[in-house]
Order: sequence, then structure tokens, then C-alpha cells
Amino acid sequence: MNHPHLFALALGLGTALASGATQADGNVEAGKIKALPCMGCHAIEGAYSVYPSYRVPKLSGQHSTYVIAALKAYKAGQRGHKTMVAQAATLSDQDMQDIAAYFASISE
Repeated sequence: MNHPHLFALALGLGTALASGATQADGNVEAGKIKALPCMGCHAIEGAYSVYPSYRVPKLSGQHSTYVIAALKAYKAGQRGHKTMVAQAATLSDQDMQDIAAYFASISE
């Protein structure tokens, strides 16, 4: 059975994902500014925090939905890292989308 409309939908979705259209709700340029406080830790490959000791994830190229979900979880207190809870506490949904779009736009 041939479904050309399903093929066209799948092709369009694939093209949208490949072009970064998943960042449609976030503004990369605004995110670049809003992410400045994040860069000291999350832009360094293999960074570690001394206290408490943990590996800091590098976020360049990370999928925007992951970054948004993580920020929302910190803001809701569902993730317990004190610095990230404090950072996320003041972020609006738009701020999170912008920051996520920026990190997703960075290629390695």
C-alpha cells in the first residue's frame, strides 16, 4: 500500500530536524547571551567540580529538548545540584528555550 502523504510528512519532519527547526521556540542569539553564566562550566571539555566532585557535562550540540527538560527539573527541585537549582530558579520558559536553542546550535 502506497501512502505518498505519509512519505511527504516523514520527509518534511526529517528535513526539519536536520535543519534545526526543532529550535523554533528558542532564539539562538538571545540564548547566546542568556547562556553566558553557563559557559564557565559547560563549555569546557572534561571539566570537574571540586566540591562536590562530579563531571560537568559539555552542552555544545546537546538536543534542545534535553536541555529544557533538565532546566525544568532543576527549577522544580527534581534534580538536586544546588548551583543548577539556583541558576534555573530565575529562568522563564522562554529563557530555557533560548538557552537550549543556543547549545543545540553549537557544533563541535
